[in-house]
Amino acid sequence: MVIIRRHNTDPYFNLATEEYVLKNFNEDSFMLWRNAPCIIVGKHQNTLAEINVDYVKKQNIPVVRRLSGGGAVFHDLGNLNFTFIHSGEKENLIDFRKFTLPILEVLQKMGLDAKFEGRNDLTIGGKKFSGNAEHVWKNRVLHHGTLLFSSRMSDLSQALNVDPRKFQDKAVKSVRSRVTNISEHLKEAMDVVQFSERILAHMVEKYPDARITELTSEDRDQIDTLVREKYGTWEWNFGYSPAYTFRKILRTEKSGTLEFDLDVQNGKIHHIKIFGDYFNRLETEEIEEALTGIVHQEKAIREALRGFKMDAYFSHLTKKEFMEGLF
Repeated sequence: MVIIRRHNTDPYFNLATEEYVLKNFNEDSFMLWRNAPCIIVGKHQNTLAEINVDYVKKQNIPVVRRLSGGGAVFHDLGNLNFTFIHSGEKENLIDFRKFTLPILEVLQKMGLDAKFEGRNDLTIGGKKFSGNAEHVWKNRVLHHGTLLFSSRMSDLSQALNVDPRKFQDKAVKSVRSRVTNISEHLKEAMDVVQFSERILAHMVEKYPDARITELTSEDRDQIDTLVREKYGTWEWNFGYSPAYTFRKILRTEKSGTLEFDLDVQNGKIHHIKIFGDYFNRLETEEIEEALTGIVHQEKAIREALRGFKMDAYFSHLTKKEFMEGLF
């Protein structure tokens, strides 16, 4: 086994690194890594239905789609991520207990009553501190999990606090759980970096043939290319979402009430209808026609509406208010 030391905290780079190691390394691998504040969504999820768009935009939080299924999670520097990549027989690759066992061993050595519970969670006192997911590629499996050590729980809840009434789709929804930080249960004080070193020491002890290494400059260059072509793109992080309908009611002081109904397919607005008790001078169908076929993304919509005087279609409505109705 090769243990790859990771130092980068950029979420786009870190998610791309997992795919790169999965598909380009032959050896079994283990990695520990942290992300700066971000939201990581499961492969099969509708991104916009999982995030608090206003909070994410205000805080400038990156949103990145991962290779594996499962639910959306918030990462910050108080959260430690671990990754196993192993080769084997296809029918035996999926094994959540096997890959979480080393983590449980570390925590139990530290005197914590940590357990594997449910489908893919690790808990202390019934509260979740680790969610896990897996992705199979050919004869290799990527298993990764979160380890909440000293995360800011308020940020976690706000970033993922989405209004469920906005969306109707067939995507896999995240299930929110009662969560806890590992640090709250420790008898000895330590920070997340020291905790990471404890895990690395245990891995070296558990796998005597393990060697510790780092990514080469060539590795990093190829990972950067993967970020540019995939993990850093709107097409992967948002456009990959399954078809969905979006509905939002916007109430304004001067323009009245507007209801936005969108049918989105392959990330593009397939159909849009705007209802309400607003007054207008020009027909709002012109706005609807301009947005049909446009990706459900703020930048693209703003570009499509360039040249339109919004208050001619919705009396006293600003373009900023109109945009709020679409997300």
